[in-house]
Amino acid sequence: MAETHEGDRLRVAVIVGSTRRGRFGPTVAAWFVARARRRADLEIDLIDLAEVALPGTLTDEDEAPPAPVAALAPRLADADAFVVVTPEYNRSFPAPLKSAIDWFYPEWRAKPVAFVSYGNDSGGLLAAAQLREVFTELHAVVIRDGVALPRYWEQFAADGNWPRAGAPCDTAVKTTLDQLIWWAHALREARAKRPYTI
Repeated sequence: MAETHEGDRLRVAVIVGSTRRGRFGPTVAAWFVARARRRADLEIDLIDLAEVALPGTLTDEDEAPPAPVAALAPRLADADAFVVVTPEYNRSFPAPLKSAIDWFYPEWRAKPVAFVSYGNDSGGLLAAAQLREVFTELHAVVIRDGVALPRYWEQFAADGNWPRAGAPCDTAVKTTLDQLIWWAHALREARAKRPYTI
């Protein structure tokens, strides 16, 4: 494997999209982050929306952003790529995730986004499909492949660890990271040569 230089490392923001009590999102995010951190070329910033506590009501364009929004903005701006961890609620994604997306705009622009979704039989794919439309509107580049976790509660090992050894998601996460990294490098180089404008 080629040597990785500090300047070659990509900053990936992994966003936990559920704020519900008893949520499974942090477990999924911790698993994904652990897998991503095996890659020497990645620097991971885990952003839990339950901890960030963004306001649910958006301000007007000429108002100063609330403190939690101002604090999160540079973390998103510094990211080269995003991974959104989302459950599927009623065939869609959580409202706090939509609010978090809507608080920002240039931070998403011309950067790749991948999804790790979980839910019942669909594995959260219905939520991910809607998120694809939202991020496309924001001029982000949505990665084709993602990680879907249908009936995620069945993936526990006998000792209580999640996921169990040999779970299908282990293969999907490698494919997703490979695609995300390719696009992150390509788009970072493109933004450096010619800033993206709309």
